[in-house]
Amino acid sequence: MGSRWRATASLLLNHTTTKALKFLSPNLPRPIYHSHPLTQTVCGFKFRSFSAIPSRVSVYSNEIESGSHDLDINYDLGPKEGEESGKIPVKAYFLCTSINLKSMQAENLSYVVPPTSRSTNYVVLKFFDFSSDISALGIREYISCRYMVVFQYGSAVLFNIEDPEVERYLEMVRRHTSGLLSEMRKDDYAIKEKPLLDEDMQGGLDYIVLKTLDTDSIRIIGSVLGQSIALDYFVSQVDGMVEEFAGINRAMEKTGTFSMDRKKLLQLVGKANSNLADVILKVGLFERSEIAWRDAKYAQIYEYLREEYEVTQRFGNLDFKLKFVEDFFRFLPKC
Repeated sequence: MGSRWRATASLLLNHTTTKALKFLSPNLPRPIYHSHPLTQTVCGFKFRSFSAIPSRVSVYSNEIESGSHDLDINYDLGPKEGEESGKIPVKAYFLCTSINLKSMQAENLSYVVPPTSRSTNYVVLKFFDFSSDISALGIREYISCRYMVVFQYGSAVLFNIEDPEVERYLEMVRRHTSGLLSEMRKDDYAIKEKPLLDEDMQGGLDYIVLKTLDTDSIRIIGSVLGQSIALDYFVSQVDGMVEEFAGINRAMEKTGTFSMDRKKLLQLVGKANSNLADVILKVGLFERSEIAWRDAKYAQIYEYLREEYEVTQRFGNLDFKLKFVEDFFRFLPKC
């Protein structure tokens, strides 16, 4: 009996100390610690520690080995075999026109997930949050993993991060940006995991169901959502240029003369051409992911999301509008 109460008192002291340390520590995401083979949880289901090899999301029920199991410390229970996880929120942002990945990795080295491909235009960061609650059954401890995929061309895709927490993660990105937008663009998506799914994946309304969620799945989903939200920005830029050229056409129709300053016209055409180059080269809209090339499972996710987000069709519309601008410029010397 005395041993049991001593174990209880020790756990309560540990809980109080943990809360105090959390209160005193800065309000920043915590790095992953690898001293113990912790099972990590994402929205109620658990991850093993990640390595360069994509690891499967699994559910484990662990007990802490000690002299007494009267008060076991349990990890947050995720979906059992055959159960379906809740939706994991995915948020894509386009913040700027360039992110210095080298300086960002150097500043956040303890968060960086080792790459599984040769691609150098993005970095994956992994964070975890630790909390514990006292209940009648003992102390339950929760380890929640969050992920952020950051792309050199200006997108950041956040996994398992709720709205109130988003800003502190985006601030980590902003410190390494150039060409910061006055108003960033955003899109929302979600993931569900269903271990007994007959196929590797299944589409849903604004979400995707995966039989297995691993690091490469996160990379693939992040790449398509990052490109899609960047494409939104470039389409809006081209729409603005088309509207401006349409105004010039209307003025020419009324007056029969072209009154726009030629320097400004050249700047507009240059902007149109650079937008097209950025979409193709920087965003890499037509560069198929190396991960998708080597595994049909990831290729299926990649193709599904590109079709779901109508990436090819939206680029076709952008290209058509840019051709309108180009044709207008070619017409001017003949006037």
